[in-house]
Amino acid sequence: MGERLIVVGAQWGDEGKGKIVDLLAEKFDVVVRYQGGDNAGHTVVVGSTQTVFNLLPSAMFHPGKKCILGNGMVINPEVLNREIERVGNCLDRLVISSQAHLIMPWHLALEQARTENGQGHIGTTGRGIGLAYESKAARGGLRAGDLLEDGFEVKMRQGLENANRELVSREVEPLDRNLLPGFLAEAKKLAPFVQDTALLINELIDSGRSVLFEGAQGAMLDIDHGTYPYVTSSSTNAGGACTGTGVAPTLITGTLAVVKAYTTRVGGGPFPTEPPPGDLIGDYLQSRGREIGARTGRKRRCGWLDIPVLRRSAMLNRPEALAITKLDVLDELPEIKICVGYTLRGSEIKTAPASAHLLAVCRPVYQTIGGWLANTSGITDFDKLPYQAQKYIFLVEELCGRPVKIVSTGPDRNETIIRKDMRVFEWMDQRPVESQLALPIANG
Repeated sequence: MGERLIVVGAQWGDEGKGKIVDLLAEKFDVVVRYQGGDNAGHTVVVGSTQTVFNLLPSAMFHPGKKCILGNGMVINPEVLNREIERVGNCLDRLVISSQAHLIMPWHLALEQARTENGQGHIGTTGRGIGLAYESKAARGGLRAGDLLEDGFEVKMRQGLENANRELVSREVEPLDRNLLPGFLAEAKKLAPFVQDTALLINELIDSGRSVLFEGAQGAMLDIDHGTYPYVTSSSTNAGGACTGTGVAPTLITGTLAVVKAYTTRVGGGPFPTEPPPGDLIGDYLQSRGREIGARTGRKRRCGWLDIPVLRRSAMLNRPEALAITKLDVLDELPEIKICVGYTLRGSEIKTAPASAHLLAVCRPVYQTIGGWLANTSGITDFDKLPYQAQKYIFLVEELCGRPVKIVSTGPDRNETIIRKDMRVFEWMDQRPVESQLALPIANG
């Protein structure tokens, strides 16, 4: 039976999962995106060509790979159709879950209306993602499978009428019914791709096919385990791959967590390693790392690597290994800080607390190491990294209790170090001995 690997983000998203999934996809038969919507932007660079995937799995450039949009996703038909047209060669390989929910026109309108009424402090992307998940939880959503059934148009009109009542109550212009035929035409284009993907994926696994599960956002944006309420509306952690695809946990053979060599987040919410006003390191990382959202165009907040966050992420996802991205962004720094713990109300803690309120009052405790002041861009052999860059990787391994098996030294898939020439599957059977630091520590 083939491997079943989950790729998750270990921070607040934007860790570079798109590149890692694209890199690993060659070794897998099937790639499944298991949650989120077009609020995600996964960037894949091949040669001189850069492509941003918002909904499609990041493996679309690998011929012969079946690409599946799982039931945990919410899908805007217009956005997906534009992406399909842009990629152009996926019509025979794409499958959409019949249980994936659709983002309807009123989801975007309601999100905008609520934001204008003072509910936008969380920093959402304005793509209707949260409203679509809200409809799903309230059992009033429309799913891709509904496109294949009679009565979709009736449900759509009812949904519009319900949304318009709220819009009017907020003194916002209601949506015109005339927009529905155009939306329906876009949605109907997806009908040929729709099927029972839970059944399909399990049949593929039973036949010996290998499956790569691709998550969006990151562990600290998980609806249950992230910095609530400054989170996304889906389960971004490894457990979300099971509920978001219909694959049992006992079938998963490994998890890989993707970690940026520093920390970023978008929107509101606590961020312990964000530099204070006047400290220019945040601006430096933002500029050199080109930290602008691929989907939203928003600048990301930037700070030093946060080990307490990674410890919580490791606790939630239990990854067999880490992939570190954007190491080359740190090349020009004479010294580099790593947050190794927090002080919280006079006590020292090693793991990020679950409460966003408590995290907001945590103060970082830093360990400083010398920078390497050398170009690492494009290096593909770990032994050729400067000594201080190797030391940085070793320190992350020690502090997190997880081995770093992949190091990205540039945006292209070829600008990557795979430690000790190990194939993607081999390290899954070599479970690391967890250091005491990797275990959750009571937060008082």
